Order: sequence, then structure tokens, then C-alpha cells
Amino acid sequence: MNRYPRDFRGHGPDTPDATWPGGAKIAISLVLNYEEGGENNLLHGDAQSEAFLSDIAGAAPWPGMRHWNMESIYDYGARAGFWRLHRLFTTHNIPVTVYGVTTALARNPEQVAAMKAAGWEIASHGLKWVDHRDLSEAEEAAQIADSFRLHEELTGEPPQGWYTGRCSMNTVRLTAETRKLAWISDTYDDDLPYWLEVGDHDQLVIPYTLEANDMRFATAPGYVTGEQFFQYLKDSFDTLYAEGGEGRAKMFSIGLHNRLIGRPGKIAGLKRFLDYAQAHTGVWFPRRIDIARHWTKTHPHTRFERPSQMTRARFTERFGGVFEHSPWIAERAWDLELGPAHDCATGVHSALARIFRTASHDARLGVLTAHPDLAGKLAAAKRLTPDSTAEQASAALDSLTDAERETFQQLNADYMAKHGFPFIIAVRDHSKNGILAAFAARIANDTATEFSTACAQVERIAELRLKDTLP
Repeated sequence: MNRYPRDFRGHGPDTPDATWPGGAKIAISLVLNYEEGGENNLLHGDAQSEAFLSDIAGAAPWPGMRHWNMESIYDYGARAGFWRLHRLFTTHNIPVTVYGVTTALARNPEQVAAMKAAGWEIASHGLKWVDHRDLSEAEEAAQIADSFRLHEELTGEPPQGWYTGRCSMNTVRLTAETRKLAWISDTYDDDLPYWLEVGDHDQLVIPYTLEANDMRFATAPGYVTGEQFFQYLKDSFDTLYAEGGEGRAKMFSIGLHNRLIGRPGKIAGLKRFLDYAQAHTGVWFPRRIDIARHWTKTHPHTRFERPSQMTRARFTERFGGVFEHSPWIAERAWDLELGPAHDCATGVHSALARIFRTASHDARLGVLTAHPDLAGKLAAAKRLTPDSTAEQASAALDSLTDAERETFQQLNADYMAKHGFPFIIAVRDHSKNGILAAFAARIANDTATEFSTACAQVERIAELRLKDTLP
């Protein structure tokens, strides 16, 4: 199968109502990344020093060497930044989720004790704060297993959530395949949680953020002052809060790091935002595990037969009649590059319509002539397909008076004699009188114009049929 793996559809045009507890308009998830002591360092068995997310401009890894300045910046996060943030969150009575690098947690027992005492969620941020892109699948799986083991040793319970961050193409699948996690967050692709099907396992994903994130203090373009950070958070909040007031409540993730936002000039912007958000009604500050529990209960996953995963035979069986008596369209559509975006009515219609539109004139004419006359002899003899029967009934064409039936039959005969194919219209878009008016108007068109019009109506009929059975 020629299948494209990326999912550009997500929740689709009609996002679900999050129905947050208490009718909240917005859920704000504060995430504190704890990486100090888990970063690249010769002391940790790594080949080079760390170079990522610090206040050292243009930092580069030092192969085979320790980097005193880099180490001391990370140390600041543990020694000072964490405690400043701990005071801020506990004073504001806001629980947070910690993305804890397991080896960093092992080297910071007082901070772990403080997290637990505050009722914070401690999720896993992987075994080490290093790049995983070059790890083999087996190596990464082994590190994930080690992280689970060490995390439970350190906190007394296994993690319920996971975010690697510097991940590989295998990370999301490998963490989901553990079947141990209530949520994973190595995606940035939505404003709401969603379900990911990994084999026969349904994994909840809570997307994260790299833009409402203090890492922008250490990257370009980024923030320079706490006020800039506050303004970005405020603008994001205002937009999402307004959407929540329109019945489209969203989630707002904010990413934080001890060694960055924990600096005095930067944390001022965060404090100002928390004060601003807490001054509003309908604001929920959950841990990510709270979001996961709510979503799992309120929006449990329901699997359906996905068109992009069907065999050719099943795809043709399911959609071969969408274009009237023309299964060849579905057979050819199956060979297109289908993916998650085609697992809906609009997606399947796009694939089928591409085949129809690029077919020869004679092939398309064959599709037109496969359609029955409106209220014609086949309808009277009850020999229409189930779809055509339901469609004609929707416009009351199955209950015509004798005079109306005679009018339709005469129009059918005149139209067919002039154009060489039946009059086709998406009857579900019209009333009986509207169909008669269109019939009378279109019969006067030239055949080329009417051929194009009929083809467009065939596509519309197919679209409506698909919307009856697919999201």
C-alpha cells in the first residue's frame, strides 16, 4: 500500500468540546523541565559537554572535555532557580507537572522531595537529557526501560506520563508500546489531547509546546525580557480563553526550565502572567495526569474502520458503489497516496473524485449513464440501489402523483434524447419543486455544459453518500 503516515487532520474542522471540570474555558498546563544533572557531561559517561538551552550565546559541545561555565549554569537551575519556582507555584497554589530526567532526579533528592510534598506530578523526561536521534531502536527501548525502573526507585511509583524532548522517530511508538503510560507528550501538533492508535493499543497524547516556552530565552528569535514572555503568554491565553467562551475550550501548555525562567528578571514575567490568568473565572490549572484522567473519562477512544488501512478488496467493497455502479473508481483510488487525512468522508471523496476527474470522457460518460432516471421506471419497479432509493425518497420522489410522475418521465425522455445521459442532480440538496425547476432550466443547456454540470452533481452525490458513513 502507498500510505502516508503523517496526520494532518487531527480532530478535523469540528473540534470536540473539552468540557473541562467546572465548565472551565481553558486548561493551563504548567510544565517544569528538570534536566540539571542529566545533561551531556563527561561525568555522566557522555563524550562531550552540553550545548543546548543555556545563556551561553553560540554554545557548542566540547568533545572530550568538561565545560565549567555550562555546568555552573545548569547548577544554578538546581540550586536557585528551582526553589524560586517552587515558592512561586506553591504560593499561587498551582500544581505543576515535572518532566524529570531520571538521572537528574537521582542527583537531586531534596528537589524531588519538595515536588512530592507539593503534590506535583513527576513524569519522565527520559533517562538522560541527550539527543536520541542516533540511538538504535534497541538502545532507546533499553533506556526507556531503565528510566521506568530508576523513576520508581526514586519516587516510589512509576511515571504515568512521558516526554523525551530530544527524541527519535521511534520515541512516540516505543513509549506507547510500553502500555504503562496514561499520556505521552512528544508532539506539538494540537491544542487538545487526542488518541493515537499504536497496534491494538490506544495511547492518549497530550501535545506540548516549544513556543509558549521559556527556551525562547536561549534561542533566536526569542525573548529577552520577562515582559516579552508575559506578553506572549497573555496573547495566547486571551485567544484561547475567548475560544473557550465560544464553546471551544482548549488546553494551553507552558514550558519552563529551572535555569532559564528561574532567573529573577525572567520569572517576573511568569509571575505577572499567573496573576493575570488567576484573575479570570473559568481557568483550570491541572497537572497533565489530571488532563489525562478527564479526557479518558470524557472522551474515550472509539476505533473505526480506517479507509487508509483497508485492503484493496475491502476498500472497493466499501466504496465501490459511491459512484453509481462504478467500482473501478474505488479500485484505482486505493493506489493513491492515502493516509490519516483520508480517514474521513472528505478524504475518501477527494481520492475518488481525483480518479473520476482524470478519467477519459467515455469513462465519465459511463458513470453518468449508470445513474437511474429520476422517478423513472427503475424506481417504479423498486430496482434502484439502496442509496438511490433513499436519495429519491428524501425529496419525496417516491410518492409522486400520477401527473407529477408523467411530468418527470417526459422530462427524462426529452433530456436523454438531447444529451445522451440521464438528468443527474443531488436530490438531497433540493425539494421536489426545486428539482423540477432545475430540470426545466438545464434541459436547455448545450451538451458540453450539461456534461460538466452532471459530473459535478455526481461528485456531490458521492460526497453526501460518504458523509452518511464516515466522520
